[in-house]
Amino acid sequence: MKQIFVLLSLALTIHSAFAQNSDSIMTLSEYLSYVKTYHPLIKQANLVVSEAEAKLLEARGAFDPKIEIDHDQKTFKNTEYYNKLNAAFKIPTWFGIELKGEFEDHEGVYLNPEHTVPDDGLYGIGISIPLARGLLTNDRMAMLKKAKLYVNQNKETQKLLINETLYKAIIAYFDWLLYYNESKIYEAYMVNSAQRFLGVKRNYEIGQAAAIDTTEAKITIYNRQLSLENAQLKLRKSQLALSNFLWIQDTPVELNEIMIPDVNTAQTLESALFNINSTPNNFDIDSHPKLAALRLKAEGLNVDRRLYTNNLLPTVNFKYNFLTEAPDYGNSLNVDNYKLGFRVAVPLFLRKERGKLKLAKTKIANTQFDISTLKVQLKNKIEGIQAEIGSYKNQGDIAKTMISSYEALLTAEERKFQIGESSLFLVNSRESKLINAQLKALELSYKLMQSTAKLFNTTVFNDI
Repeated sequence: MKQIFVLLSLALTIHSAFAQNSDSIMTLSEYLSYVKTYHPLIKQANLVVSEAEAKLLEARGAFDPKIEIDHDQKTFKNTEYYNKLNAAFKIPTWFGIELKGEFEDHEGVYLNPEHTVPDDGLYGIGISIPLARGLLTNDRMAMLKKAKLYVNQNKETQKLLINETLYKAIIAYFDWLLYYNESKIYEAYMVNSAQRFLGVKRNYEIGQAAAIDTTEAKITIYNRQLSLENAQLKLRKSQLALSNFLWIQDTPVELNEIMIPDVNTAQTLESALFNINSTPNNFDIDSHPKLAALRLKAEGLNVDRRLYTNNLLPTVNFKYNFLTEAPDYGNSLNVDNYKLGFRVAVPLFLRKERGKLKLAKTKIANTQFDISTLKVQLKNKIEGIQAEIGSYKNQGDIAKTMISSYEALLTAEERKFQIGESSLFLVNSRESKLINAQLKALELSYKLMQSTAKLFNTTVFNDI
């Protein structure tokens, strides 16, 4: 008997602990704001873009102006064989053209005659032009274009990473809410069973109930206690799982046990996840990050294709330099003083170039197939999720109707039991069916919220 009172006291304590206090409720929107702001995976997703920006900076370096100084000197047995100084300032430009300023100063006993320059040195201003391969596109141009595309591609990847993290966090919140509501159901019926036992015991004491009824009432209490213990265990585990997504600054925090989820989450879920600019109804599949990333990948492969096509041309490089010994005078440049040269190279079979071009075309074709396939998959996935949502809403309405019917049956059975026209067994049977119906409704509500979250994960990539 004492144990029964202890259980009743425990049940009432639990009931009090579960009582909602607006200060202890953590809504989904509040929870997600912490995840978006502080979670390391969200910050890590930002590094994806930083990495791409670093590669872009590296690619821009191919167009940096350069200063080159080449000094070569030889002295042997007090004789200066040669002392050569070559300095140059080079400016690479977009279309493979390179501008160049030079200064040469050579002297020495055994200086090669072609290196002979005036006493004050020789200045030159010139240009280097690829006339075939490398003019319209070249390695550094292709690298820079691909680096820019890579930045945009990683921005799409960043959206996917952030959305996936938010989706997992949302599911963790739904698990917490499910097991919280499940615990409330078992806690309420544990109170009912304890109170019913006290009533049966009083009836037994005055001779209106059989002794076996008190035993059955005790067994019902213990069954409710076992169910409640199991629900509380799942609730505690869900709280710990939720804590994986709770960070303040760079410090992980554990969910306080007094905090409870918002039991009205299902009614406010769509407003919490979707905004007026990003809803499934106005979502354009072509704007999906996976498709956008694949299209950017195809653009990068097209850059390679154009480069490899250009590499089928022969190499024809032309160089021309004006020469002067007095650069301070604007009219000192004389077209009769110059240095020029050209280089021609033609691979006989072009097997390397043709192989790269064929491989690039194959990759482009594969990527286009991937885009077409993914577009159909996303369309069907969204339609499937929307069908799930519609079905779960209908099932939820049916479950609510069933609960109302079971509640009416239980109320009628309890009234009959009070006037001696029913048995405790039938009352417990009706109650068990009501509990199962309420748990089924919770499960359907959970699945509905899960499907809504999946739709969010598939369609919402704005304002993250």
